[in-house]
Amino acid sequence: MKKNSLYLFLFISYLGQAQFAGKVGSAGTTAMYKDSSAFVNWAVSCQVSRGYQQLSNLSLGYAVLGNDSNATKKAAINPVVSLGDGGSAVLTFKSPIVNGNGFDFAVFENSFNDTFLELAFVEVSSDGVNFSRFPATSLTQTLTQIGPFDDKGDPTKLDNLAGKYRGLYGTPFDLEVLSQKPGLDVNHITHVKIVDVVGSLSVPYATYDQYQQMINDPFPTPFDNGGFDLDAVGVIHQLPVGIHEQISLDALVQLSPNPTEDLLEIHTNSLSVIRLVLSDMKGKVLLETNETSLNLKAFDNGCYILTLFCADGRIFFKKVMKL
Repeated sequence: MKKNSLYLFLFISYLGQAQFAGKVGSAGTTAMYKDSSAFVNWAVSCQVSRGYQQLSNLSLGYAVLGNDSNATKKAAINPVVSLGDGGSAVLTFKSPIVNGNGFDFAVFENSFNDTFLELAFVEVSSDGVNFSRFPATSLTQTLTQIGPFDDKGDPTKLDNLAGKYRGLYGTPFDLEVLSQKPGLDVNHITHVKIVDVVGSLSVPYATYDQYQQMINDPFPTPFDNGGFDLDAVGVIHQLPVGIHEQISLDALVQLSPNPTEDLLEIHTNSLSVIRLVLSDMKGKVLLETNETSLNLKAFDNGCYILTLFCADGRIFFKKVMKL
């Protein structure tokens, strides 16, 4: 028992002293500027599942700033899209990301300085269904809540968390870290998921790092741009595009009739679709099925998003209009 207590004490002491890569411009920083020649491509599609403006006050509604497509293309080309508390975004690419030498991709947020840091977990998938999370570490103090306007973040206390660098500089990730994860092919990453960290120190709302330590970042942020503000995901290592050739979505998937009053038929031609998910414009999942005929008669009139998960790991999004 005494030996176990000693090991625990030494481990906690190590965590308290550990230092990770520092801010932009500091010695040993891993920050990657958006114009770096290391980037060979950028995300081509994105689907956001919005989180609330304030998880402890749901009456404020969801974060709404930006469109899903804002997270595509090169960093700073588009405005950002805000995820809200606990919200997430799934991004796909022209060709799968692979585990190369060093960092393999980077995530961009829009922080206006080196210490106002809104954070997010990063997960990857080689099939679009099963995701593996990078083991995140936060050594930021957990005695005092970082407020919504506080500049108290410190990149040297953060590891494997997106958002540790200011705008225009991406936080890079190395797939080698996940190379032993069962069911994950680090040489064929088709999807990257960004999950907002709810930086509250209140137990009902807190999120935790790999050591079950609370992660402290600005909270609450009860604004339409609350939570992690996703700018872009840049690719460093990927399969040659010709190996994973992209085909026009319209040539692969047709919906009829669209708009529809009730029945919606999904025609996928040669595409092997294993799961379909219908969600509202706020990202709330309303229906999951593997059927290619949907009856929407009971749904309210309006616009919906149909997500198609394919056997080869690709994911496609189509808008559905219910009349």
